[in-house]
Amino acid sequence: MNSKDSLSIRGLNQFYGGSHTLWDVDMTVPEGAITCLMGRNGMGKTTLLKCVMGLLAARGEIRFGDTELTKLAADRRAGIGIGYVPQGREIFPQLTVAENLQLGVYVRRDRSTQALERVYELFPVLKQMRGRRGGDLSGGQQQQLAIGRTLVFEPRLLILDEPCEGIQPNIVAEIGDTLLKLNRDEGLTVLLVEQKLPFARRVADAFRILEKGRLVAEGAIDALSDELVSKHLSV
Repeated sequence: MNSKDSLSIRGLNQFYGGSHTLWDVDMTVPEGAITCLMGRNGMGKTTLLKCVMGLLAARGEIRFGDTELTKLAADRRAGIGIGYVPQGREIFPQLTVAENLQLGVYVRRDRSTQALERVYELFPVLKQMRGRRGGDLSGGQQQQLAIGRTLVFEPRLLILDEPCEGIQPNIVAEIGDTLLKLNRDEGLTVLLVEQKLPFARRVADAFRILEKGRLVAEGAIDALSDELVSKHLSV
C-alpha cells in the first residue's frame, strides 16, 4: 500500500501527434517531501505534469496514494486532494483577488471559506489587494494569487509549473518561504518544475531530471552535482 500522499508514476508514455514525448518514465514523489522536476526547455516536464492532472492522455500508471489517477477525469483529481498551479498562472484578470480566491472555495465539497483566512495569512498582499482586479496585479502578485487560489481547497499534493518564472526576486523568496512553511508545518507534499537552481536547492528535498522525455537522473537535492548540472541542465 502506498503512502496516502505520495505520487507514483510507472511506465508512463505519452504521444503527441506523431511524436513520442515521454518514454517509460518511472518516478516517485514521496509523501511529505518537496521534489523538483528539472530539465532543459522542451524535455517533457510540463507534459508530465499535464499527464498527472489528466489534461493529456498517457499510457502507464499514475497513482496518488491508493488511487489510480488514469481512471479519473481531470476535474475529479482536485477533489481527491491534488492542487495544480499551471505555467502562466491562468488567473481571471477581470475578477478581483477575492473573487479569484472564491473560485477555490467552489472546489471544496463543504464550500467552507475558513481556508481563505489561511491564504491571507500566507500572502498578506492578497488581503491588502482583495478588491483589486487580478489583471492589475504584478506578475509576482498574480503568481501568489494563483497559488493562494489552489491552497483554498487545502490540497494534500501541490503541483507547480515554474512558479518563479518572470517574477521579481523578493516575491520568489516569499514563495519559497511559503512552500517551506506549508511543508514543515502541514506536511504538504510538493512537486514543482523549476529552472532556477538556487531556488531548487533552497526549497527541494529531492530532484528528478528529464531529458528528451526520459528520466535520466534523480536523488536527494544534495546530490545535484555540478557534473549533473553541466550535463543535463546547462544551456
